Amino acid sequence: MKTEVKICGLKTEEAVDRAVALGAGYTGFIFFPKSPRNIEPDDAGRLAERIRGKAKIVAVTVDADNDDLDEIISALSPDMLQLHGNESPERVLNVKAVYGLPVIKALSIRDADDLKRIEPYIGIADRFLFDAKPPKGSDLPGGNGVSFDWKLLDTLDASVDYMLSGGLNAENIGEAMALTGTKAIDTSSGVESAPGVKDLGRMEEFFDAIARAEADMAEASAGRSK
Repeated sequence: MKTEVKICGLKTEEAVDRAVALGAGYTGFIFFPKSPRNIEPDDAGRLAERIRGKAKIVAVTVDADNDDLDEIISALSPDMLQLHGNESPERVLNVKAVYGLPVIKALSIRDADDLKRIEPYIGIADRFLFDAKPPKGSDLPGGNGVSFDWKLLDTLDASVDYMLSGGLNAENIGEAMALTGTKAIDTSSGVESAPGVKDLGRMEEFFDAIARAEADMAEASAGRSK
């Protein structure tokens, strides 16, 4: 099965077009003023129209209230919402009930106890996104370019649907895929030349690295089945 890829923090026509051309199945638009990837809802809506129907459009928010969500959803008409803050299971249920959209719940991971935090959300969130806990002093819940110990996911129930995130780039994505067996990945800072500036060359290198990792894993699987 081909790996699902989400390119997050998109802000320009060139980056949106290239992400989809390279094979991104998900495009993320971030609505969080503290982020260098923050975008205004109307601008995101214009970019989304370029690729609507070609990739899933994801609105990424951090503890947004319904007034903010109303504005974002009206302008963007996203396919999914990504809640990347401290939203409770009850809040996730409320958002789904009000807006009728599937929800990706992001959780920050540093140790095994952090992974246990998914339990109250199982059956509520439509998908999880596992990101690394931000370094001390960061105001950003994601997009910090840091990873967590991927081996922690060895204990995860195989039925949990998740996207792997956190510091993924062309240099480490092969190792991450081999260790976790993840079927879906998310990157933002890993394909940037500066915070919030997507680098089309790095984006291409990222997809090339994914393709190589897929080929290596397929070859290894074929070898085991002989």
